[in-house]
Amino acid sequence: MTSQSRIKIPAGFWTGLNQLGIAAHDVVRKARLPLTIITEPDVTTAQYLAIWQAYSDLIDDNAKGIIKLTTGFKTAHYPPSVLATYHARYYRDALKRMARYKQLCPPETLRIIEKGEHCTIELDWLDIDQPGPPLLIGITLAFLLELGRRGTGHPLKARFVEFTHAMGDIEVLETFFGCRIRIGANCNRLTLHRGDLDRPFVSYNAELLEILTPVLDKSLNEQQSSRSITEMVKWITKRSLTGGRPDIQTVASELGMSDRTLQRRLTEEGTNFKHLLTQVRHEQAREYLADPSLDIKEVAFLIGYEDQNSFYRAFRLWEGDTPSNWRNEQLVHTQ
Repeated sequence: MTSQSRIKIPAGFWTGLNQLGIAAHDVVRKARLPLTIITEPDVTTAQYLAIWQAYSDLIDDNAKGIIKLTTGFKTAHYPPSVLATYHARYYRDALKRMARYKQLCPPETLRIIEKGEHCTIELDWLDIDQPGPPLLIGITLAFLLELGRRGTGHPLKARFVEFTHAMGDIEVLETFFGCRIRIGANCNRLTLHRGDLDRPFVSYNAELLEILTPVLDKSLNEQQSSRSITEMVKWITKRSLTGGRPDIQTVASELGMSDRTLQRRLTEEGTNFKHLLTQVRHEQAREYLADPSLDIKEVAFLIGYEDQNSFYRAFRLWEGDTPSNWRNEQLVHTQ
């Protein structure tokens, strides 16, 4: 995705801000965008991030802004993709729908991991050079918990929350999430109690879902069909590398197809999953090694190698040199 990709602005977005006492005109002026953008159905990625940064600049504290918008935004102003999560049958179903339909409104993307007693939701960015403003990150994760609270009717608490950057008054956020918050993590992550995912939604509406789901799925399929399967597999694999090796079954599941169908589609495009996994690891290794603040062991972990020696062997095959020597050469050339 480039900074010129289009992002749909929900019809109720500006109305919701106004009802919270935040004038749309003030936000747009602060973002240095034309006032006509308020009536536009979609914006570029750069404009979208500028709007959120402007909102952040207009409030006293990011943490307070996160809570204000998350809890104050009325259900009536939810776009169809979010309504389809609010009216899901269970919290787990709602979260899966959120991750799926989030693809219709980039640039952020969600990855759900259930393991043991925990459910972890990681937020990542869809191929943009810079991550979004901290305020947008905070609102995205806070809303996932707020969705569970509104849907189940229970005052759910998170297990743990991690942010990569400062978020303002941490005590305010810890009160909202009901758990400890870590700043300076390597990923923006919300960890829930897995048992809460089985809670039914009191807002469940089967009739409405029968109307919304086919329409949203059609829009998503049309969007995905405009991108090659190779491109989508690389994107999913890229954001699933950290600390493990994504398999074809996992990637196929995210794409809503069987692993056999995915293998066939990749073959039609002249490639295979193993080759793409190696390609993504190689590309990510070069990108991470260009950052001198990351040590070699951390780079190995970030691209899915459990031990440093395996990473060294793979990198020698790719570049004909060790990771440390390659990094030193790059640093010399950039000075």
